[in-house]
Amino acid sequence: MSAGGQPPDPRSISKAEKTGTTPAETEMTRPDAQPTASHFIDGAYVEDTGGDAIPVIYPATGETVATVHAATPAVVERALASAVRAQVEWAAMAPVARGRILRRAADLIRARNRELSVLETLDTGKPLQETLVADAMSGADALEYFGGLAADVTGATMQFGGDWAYTIRKPLGVCVGIGAWNYPTQIACWKAAPALATGNAMVFKPSETTPLCALKVAEILHEAGLPAGLFNVVQGRGPVGAALTTDARVAKVSLTGSVPTGRKVAAAAAGAMKHVTMELGGKSPILIFEDADMDDAVSGAINGNFYSSGQVCSNGTRVFVHESIAADFLARLTERVATATLGDPLDEAVNFGPMTTEAQLDIVLGHIARARAEGATVAAGGSRLDRPGFWIGPTILTDLTDDMACVREEIFGPVMSVLTFRDEAEALARANATDFGLSAGVFTRDLARAHRIAAALEAGTIWINQYNLTPAGMPFGGSKASGIGRENARMAMDHFTEAQTIYVGMGPVDSAY
Repeated sequence: MSAGGQPPDPRSISKAEKTGTTPAETEMTRPDAQPTASHFIDGAYVEDTGGDAIPVIYPATGETVATVHAATPAVVERALASAVRAQVEWAAMAPVARGRILRRAADLIRARNRELSVLETLDTGKPLQETLVADAMSGADALEYFGGLAADVTGATMQFGGDWAYTIRKPLGVCVGIGAWNYPTQIACWKAAPALATGNAMVFKPSETTPLCALKVAEILHEAGLPAGLFNVVQGRGPVGAALTTDARVAKVSLTGSVPTGRKVAAAAAGAMKHVTMELGGKSPILIFEDADMDDAVSGAINGNFYSSGQVCSNGTRVFVHESIAADFLARLTERVATATLGDPLDEAVNFGPMTTEAQLDIVLGHIARARAEGATVAAGGSRLDRPGFWIGPTILTDLTDDMACVREEIFGPVMSVLTFRDEAEALARANATDFGLSAGVFTRDLARAHRIAAALEAGTIWINQYNLTPAGMPFGGSKASGIGRENARMAMDHFTEAQTIYVGMGPVDSAY
């Protein structure tokens, strides 16, 4: 199982933005704090109880905090029809006007950051300490960034003697976004922002596990001035996603999710010649050399394994440490991991939360049991905690070989595999020995080596002396089985437009007869 979504740089979040609403409004008591129906279509909330009921479970306690209903065929049709209608007028709007609406939405998200963060915590179980800086705020950054670029979608000119040609970038039309459950607010914004900035409409289906946050994104976009129908949210499981992605009116599908799901969706889209962006899973390496700053390396490994309780697609779960420093690294790592604060995720002192679903917790526990059976040592964590909800502590595995399942397969939970290496060539070969290629990290003071290693790593996103920071202006995405295309940065706008070429003849037309 995999899902995408990335923590931004918390250093970019001001105290005022983190605080958002006033303390009296932090407990979701405002009448507009929670979505009021299952779907958001054509500028309004829509309910249709004819669809299957989908409970929303608070992972910290296992309690049901809301219920939504899967979209019926009538709801899907209404969402697509309104998107088709709205997209034509939206594409004709001045790009600067489109950008202005996205930037207003970013301002509204920042003003309501605490309210949205509490909802994200209820949806995912992630600590409020984390969601205050890493979820809605990252979504606001994307809306602001692409809002600023909306008026700067340009083509090129080419000269051919006296003749010439030029290109223009045209929106694709109606796009479908399919989100994962670990960063529901952020992923909705990451997909909506470049799609809307370039003149498209989007129908977004969040994960059935975390269905609430995308509805608030749609509501805020509409409040900011987005015309009705341009960003619709419908709920549901696989059949709803299939109905959206195979509809003839859909020009593109952007998915964040697991590799198996990505393969199915990409195959269905390819059969209809649809554009796709696939942000999928990984089994990313972090290479820690003997000259690395030890504290930074430990911090990077913690961020790359235990942030969001390990539920981040780019996590560097294969930590290769030079054998000369491995003992020191492991001692410092286990000491610091023991200081993680578990508890009520709505308490801002808590910095480690539960798994988002019990099903994913069971998958993680199964991986740990198999690792033990194959000879691994559990240096920290490794078992379900005796408390309500879906809890497992930060887990560290040692005494590993590269052929063990815990080293080869994506676990998508707070499980770090620590391995040792002797030299650069060995570390690089082992790091690349995977079907995945999403991310990688390198910790060393030797910057020549850092750049040499980075160029040789088979991964779409690589950090040097840092890990898992994804500002809106930086492309993010994978290679090999980890995905197609890129999220964020100007590059993402190319994935939501297509080039049209116009050749201009300036002289007489020659003909053979």
